Amino acid sequence: MVMDVTRAKQIFDSEQTYQVMLNGSPIWIESLSADNQTAKVRPLEGGGGIQEVPVTELVEG
Repeated sequence: MVMDVTRAKQIFDSEQTYQVMLNGSPIWIESLSADNQTAKVRPLEGGGGIQEVPVTELVEG
């Protein structure tokens, strides 16, 4: 399911853990910008730093 900024905020604010993917890899949402419709994310596995991506590139589940 493709993400929108409302759902991304629900996930970000939740105490539960949700699986969110970027290009088939699991990520953690570090922060959101509703104005820009972007999220700062980092990979859960392996290295890699934080990157800013459009929320529409994120997939739940």
